[in-house]
Amino acid sequence: MKKIGILGSTGSIGTQTLEVVRNYREDLEVTALAAGNNIQLLEQQIREFRPRLVAVWKEENAAKLRTMIADLDIKVVSGMDGLLEVAVQNESDILVTAIVGMIGIQPTIAAIQAGKDIALANKETLVTAGHIIMPMAKQYHVDILPVDSEHSAIFQCLNGENPKQIDKVLLTASGGPFRGKDRKFLEQVTVRDALKHPNWSMGRKITIDSASMVNKGLEVMEAKWLFNVDIDDVEVVVQPQSVIHSMVQFQDGAVMAQLGTPDMKLPIQYALFYPNRRFLSGKRLDFAELTSIDFAKPDLEVFEGLALAYQVGREGGSLPTVFNAANEYAVAQFLNEKIRFLDIYDMIRECVNAHKKIENPSVEEILAAEQWTYEYIESRWNLERCR
Repeated sequence: MKKIGILGSTGSIGTQTLEVVRNYREDLEVTALAAGNNIQLLEQQIREFRPRLVAVWKEENAAKLRTMIADLDIKVVSGMDGLLEVAVQNESDILVTAIVGMIGIQPTIAAIQAGKDIALANKETLVTAGHIIMPMAKQYHVDILPVDSEHSAIFQCLNGENPKQIDKVLLTASGGPFRGKDRKFLEQVTVRDALKHPNWSMGRKITIDSASMVNKGLEVMEAKWLFNVDIDDVEVVVQPQSVIHSMVQFQDGAVMAQLGTPDMKLPIQYALFYPNRRFLSGKRLDFAELTSIDFAKPDLEVFEGLALAYQVGREGGSLPTVFNAANEYAVAQFLNEKIRFLDIYDMIRECVNAHKKIENPSVEEILAAEQWTYEYIESRWNLERCR
């Protein structure tokens, strides 16, 4: 029986993780859950899966939840201290980090130090603190198991291979809802337009990141740390059908690819049962029906966020933190219809250009760089924070 803690249980990845648990109750047990503000859904999850520990961000919501589940013997905690308590809970074997944003860094570090394997769906952790996380995981003999579909695909392609023989990583992208569009088109797009992803069902923030291709830039930086490759050895390939989830090219020219239907439960389940595979219901690829798979280069002039990500990934230090924080802030403003879509790129670029890079930032310096970014945007753009 594998025992699981989940950070972000009411979000897209968290709810799909619980679907996997639901299908394998004889092998998987949820021991701890953490969520943000959706305490109604969290109560349903608590009553179904009966974890022993639950965390919510705000203490006022924690107080409400304690009343809602007063008939159950379950501990409810709150804030960062609560997330850390979930991360290090004695009973759990693996922590699913499905929480969105840099808030996931400290709980991930705490879980590693407690000897927990990490099913990593929080890309910000490696983007901003990969230089801390990966050596620490090695030190504590902890597995970092990627849950993003692209990184899981690369991880699967490397199973049984020598990672030192990688020539390059081929990171696929659907291109999002604005594939093939020019900047003039992007000047007019709305939140509703940007949330219409052609293939994947995801949370609102990551769906906007996919539309801007900033998400792919974050994935490039994440891949650098996960697979110990240079940033320029990670090549983005647009593959609109989302059938090839990513590929690895080796030194002899061979290319390994992982294919499947666009279903996040596959990488989640693979991480939870690694190194074994289990049956997963759902549609299978029908190659006769598929008939063709298309490829294209990403347009780095239109989707400027991806070009900026490569620049920031090369320079490293605290710049990836600034890139990520500026994007988080900008996406929140866009979702609240305070700025235009292309303003997301402008905010990121201005912050990256203004920041004085810290070469090898500590966790404290990473969090300080995040705060600097928010304050810089507010001073330049005259916006109230809507995060």
